[in-house]
Amino acid sequence: MTDHQKVFKILIVDDVPNNIQVVANILRGEGYQMTFSRSGQAALEKIQTIDFDLILLDIMMPDMDGFQVCSRIKADHRTRDVPIIFLTARNDADSIVQGLELGAVDYINKPFNQAELKARVKTHLQLKHIRESLTHANAMKDKFFSIIAHDLRNPFNHLLGFSELLLERFDELSDERKKEFITNIYNSSQNVYKLLENLLSWSRLQLGKFEWNPGFFSLKEVVDETLDLLNHQAANKNITLASGLDDQTTVYADADMIKTVVRNLVSNAIKFSNEGGKIQLNTAVKENMLCLMVDDKGVGLSTEDCEKLFKIDAHFTRYGTSSESGSGLGLILCREFVEKNGGKIEVESAIGKGSVFKFTIPTVKQS
Repeated sequence: MTDHQKVFKILIVDDVPNNIQVVANILRGEGYQMTFSRSGQAALEKIQTIDFDLILLDIMMPDMDGFQVCSRIKADHRTRDVPIIFLTARNDADSIVQGLELGAVDYINKPFNQAELKARVKTHLQLKHIRESLTHANAMKDKFFSIIAHDLRNPFNHLLGFSELLLERFDELSDERKKEFITNIYNSSQNVYKLLENLLSWSRLQLGKFEWNPGFFSLKEVVDETLDLLNHQAANKNITLASGLDDQTTVYADADMIKTVVRNLVSNAIKFSNEGGKIQLNTAVKENMLCLMVDDKGVGLSTEDCEKLFKIDAHFTRYGTSSESGSGLGLILCREFVEKNGGKIEVESAIGKGSVFKFTIPTVKQS
């Protein structure tokens, strides 16, 4: 979420085309991505598909005036935090108060003063960016402390418990029980190690200390290496790992980041697959982007849970089919690594039918 990467999206709503053109001409050259609507209803439809950073809204429009549009926007939890500036010829005190009470952040009178319009738009965009940064920082802090308090503590409880039993009752335990305890200690150690790896990578990324070194490499080699690494974990649940990748899978990205993404997605698929299941990896190429799909036939997720998976501020914890624990950090890290490399990550899932996690990465060097 760095400033130089952010392109602010502005929606201009006015029923008079000339007014839209005036505003667009004033803001042209500021680097904003501008979209236009000539009615309140059209504006409400647009904000359902595009995440705007600011809305410039006329008041006097037919069918649905600006006050009604503002009220509808603020009533929707998806859009209520988008700042709204009223642009209008109505400058009476009652209208100004009404607009601000409905949730608008500012009020600019027509005809516009160009410098004033540019300054106020810039100010409110910066304020929104600061609010989002603070919200993100607080969510990261909460996530970090949650992992320390619960997700790191629980595996250590297993480690301490089983190792204490081995230490105190070693001579009286059967070989079978000893092997069982050692297996539990090993599995808990593996879980802690994976969590620490993700936690360190995530922390370095947030602090800007994770170097991004993109280059061309074979995704097939990365997948084959990951499947070899996780084959023991899959074998414990009698799960088959299968790859449909061919040798023509050259991509342009940071290889270490993509290795982390693939490892997390396959490990996650194993966790939520049933005994004797199968996990299939395939690819598809479209418009200089390669899509890797990790398909399991496991327990699946509800639509509501799918929406929480990649969000830092969502608290989502589920145990695997063999009671494996998880912090949810791995999927958050996957999203950040994929987006850092110019791709997108998503999931398709249904309860009882399994999940397909898919992400895209470029096949050519990005300009």
